[in-house]
Amino acid sequence: MQQCLGPGASVSAVLRGLGARAARRAAAGPAALTGRWFGAAAVIAPECRALPVDPRHAFGADAHRPTTSTGDAPAPGRPAIGGGWIGYLSYPDGARATTGHGRLPAAAGAWTDSVLVLDTDGRWWWESLTGVRCPSDIAALTARTDDGAPGPGWSVDWRRPDATQHRRNIAACLEAIAAGEIYQACVCTAFSGRFAGSPLGFFADATAATTPLRAAYIDGHGGAVASLSPETFLSRSGNRVESSPIKGTAPLTAPPGRLRRSVKDVAENIMIVDLVRNDLGRVAAVGSVHARRLLEVQRAPGVWHLVSTVAATLRPGTADTDLIDATFPPASVTGTPKARARDLLDGWENRPRGVYCGTVGMFWPAAGLELNVAIRTVEFRPDGTAVLGVGGGITADSDPESEWQECLDKAASIVGLTPSSAADDGRRPVIPAR
Repeated sequence: MQQCLGPGASVSAVLRGLGARAARRAAAGPAALTGRWFGAAAVIAPECRALPVDPRHAFGADAHRPTTSTGDAPAPGRPAIGGGWIGYLSYPDGARATTGHGRLPAAAGAWTDSVLVLDTDGRWWWESLTGVRCPSDIAALTARTDDGAPGPGWSVDWRRPDATQHRRNIAACLEAIAAGEIYQACVCTAFSGRFAGSPLGFFADATAATTPLRAAYIDGHGGAVASLSPETFLSRSGNRVESSPIKGTAPLTAPPGRLRRSVKDVAENIMIVDLVRNDLGRVAAVGSVHARRLLEVQRAPGVWHLVSTVAATLRPGTADTDLIDATFPPASVTGTPKARARDLLDGWENRPRGVYCGTVGMFWPAAGLELNVAIRTVEFRPDGTAVLGVGGGITADSDPESEWQECLDKAASIVGLTPSSAADDGRRPVIPAR
């Protein structure tokens, strides 16, 4: 069932309103996908508390739920969504993984039978797999236009990663490349800090300020994940699938054409495109894997990126779990060759990545699956800590100091954000000195 609610409030305002509604009702808060998902600008589950699941089945829940086609006609150019499974799957940390106090579950998610959808023309829709009409208080939230109302408060006291250790890890990676063990690896570290207030408030403010392409929010089990990602891991419709790896970065202060002229950045991207082609080839029809777009310069919060898109036709009978098994973890956050790069990264990096470098997203009943690469992702843990992973692809031409600066550039739009500055996206955030 689809019900057109019309134009009205911004995504951030609706999220803040749903959060306040959940607090009044002592109910679960919303889960959200914002930016570009399933042909829409936002997909929001009004009440969605994620529960831990087996990582092997993170996006394998039963998608055969009843659907209806009653109600208003859907927005032109996009299918009805109605509901589905929203969740996350953490990076497989191997020997670094722990299940101790303070960590989020390795995978979590929840099914929703109804969603709010913002189409690309700015209209809100209520869509339900069970035919339930939109509750009047939720419809009222979408109709409000006083988006200037303050949201729930939050603060993060960020601390920089250890720059010296990160440079050492990059040097070790360069030695492995020189020895012929690998061609590239994504070496990562993390900002961490004490958090107070509302993770949902942070996500609403952050998305309003930075407008990421593949942002996602989900909470439950005492913590939350706020992914401000610009990167598409998998987008599947029927037997067609695409992946759009990001490799190659320059600050927004640099001319965008610099990336296309950079031998290092272009090589970094092409190597990962070949890895994505190899991963998809495990489940694709022979001869169907191809690079549909190559080396496009795209703007993301604080930086320019090189983005390519690889497309394929899946073999008949390929389940979503088969596709994820063949491609996860995402190529752009591992390296080439993938298995050896992951082994080396497990030794170099001194902390688990957690949700960072995993994936957040949704599948829905009409064989649709969309997942991001969980970069620019803040993990709010039950012990009151916030963690923001950062990293970059290391090739033979990498300079450790430049790679460290790239980490700072990628984090700047997030660690420099405050509730009072969230609406001012013209400011250049300042990296904390500590």
